[in-house]
Amino acid sequence: MIELNKIYRAKQQISNYISKTPFTYSPFLSQMLDTEIFLKSENLQITGAYKIRGAYNKILNLSEEEKQKGVIAASAGNHAQGVAISARNFGIKAVIVMPESTPLLKVSATRALGAEIILKGDNFDEAFAFAVDYAKKHKLSFVHPFEDEMVMAGQGTIMLEMLNDVADLDMIIVPVGGGGLISGVASAAKQINPNIKVIAVSAKGAPAMYESYRHKKAKNSKSVRTIADGIAVRDANPKNLNIILECVDEFVQVDDEEIAEAVLYLLEKHKIIAEGAGAVGVSALLHKKIKLNNTKKVGVIISGGNIDVQMLNIIIEKGLFKAYRKMQINVTLIDKPGALLSLTDSLKSSNANIVKIDYDRFSTKLDYGDAMISITLETKGKEHQEKVRQILSQKAFNFYEE
Repeated sequence: MIELNKIYRAKQQISNYISKTPFTYSPFLSQMLDTEIFLKSENLQITGAYKIRGAYNKILNLSEEEKQKGVIAASAGNHAQGVAISARNFGIKAVIVMPESTPLLKVSATRALGAEIILKGDNFDEAFAFAVDYAKKHKLSFVHPFEDEMVMAGQGTIMLEMLNDVADLDMIIVPVGGGGLISGVASAAKQINPNIKVIAVSAKGAPAMYESYRHKKAKNSKSVRTIADGIAVRDANPKNLNIILECVDEFVQVDDEEIAEAVLYLLEKHKIIAEGAGAVGVSALLHKKIKLNNTKKVGVIISGGNIDVQMLNIIIEKGLFKAYRKMQINVTLIDKPGALLSLTDSLKSSNANIVKIDYDRFSTKLDYGDAMISITLETKGKEHQEKVRQILSQKAFNFYEE
C-alpha cells in the first residue's frame, strides 16, 4: 500500500491548491438505510473532480528539468483537467490525449485550462497507448492517472479529510476504474484504522478490475461500455490491483440503469450534480449491493460532477418515465373533426397534463380513415397512470403504451 507519510506529505503540499470539499450527512439515505451516511462531494473541486489532487502532487514533485520539458497525460476528462490546471499554475506545457468519445464538456473545459488536446482512440486505453508513445518521442513527463504513487498519495488525502470530519467511520465506499483513487484512499484508511471496511464499486460495463479482484490476477476486458465514462477503463493495472487486493474488503458492481437512478436521486434529493462515475457508490447503496449489517457510519465518495448536459437530460427523461411521472400512449382514432377533442377531454378528466402530441394519418400500419395519436403525459405516480388507463378504457379508446 502507499505509505501513510507520503499521503500526509501530499496533504501538506497540495493544501493551498485544492478545495477541502464538504463531507455532509445525508438524511435521506440515512433514514432509508437506518445507518448514518455521509457524502464526500469531490464534484465541488474547481475542476469538478478529485483528480486534481493527484495531478498537483505529481507535478509538484517533478524535477526542474522535467517541468521545463512539459507533461502529458491520457484521460477521459477529469484527470485531464487536473493535469491541465496544475501545469498552468506552474507555467508548464501540458498535452492531454483524450478518447474521441470524450464528452464535449470535458474537452472544452480542458482546452480552456491551456492544455493542448489530442483526440485519439475509442477508449481510455487506446488514448493511453498513444500518449505513452508521444511522451517518449517528445521527451515529456507522463502523468499516469492511477499507477503513479505520487498520484495515488494525492488521492489518498481525501481519506484524511473524511476522517478529520468524521473520525469514527466504519465503512467507506469508493468508485473504481483504474484504481488510483481507491489505492490512495484505502491505503490511508487501513493504516489509520485497520477496522474501517473498504468497499469498491465499479460499472458492469467496465469489469476489468472487478474480475481481476475476483480472480486475484490482472484480467483485461475486450471492450468497455458504460455511462460512467470516468471509470470506463478497459485494462487492469497490476500495481493498483495489488493494493486493492491488500486493502479492499468487498467489491461490487452496478449497471447503467442503477447508475442513472443514482445520478437522478442525488440531483433531486441532495441537489448534487454527479457524473456516472461519481454516483456509483450511492447506486450500490440504493440497490442494496452492500450489506451494512451493524455498520454505524458510512462515507461515500462522490468522485466527480462533470456530466455531459445531453447525458443528464437523457437520464432525467428516462428517470421520469421509470418513476411513473411521465407516460406515453398511442391511440388510434377515426380521422374526423372532433375525434382528437374527445381524446383530450378524456385526458383532462383524468387530470393528466399533455406535454407532447403527434398526429399521424399516413402510417402504413393504419386502416384507411384512421389516425395514430402519440401523446406524452405528465402524471403523478403509478396510481395516477392507472386512472388514465381506466378512463381511456371506459371511453372505448383503442390504445397501447410504449
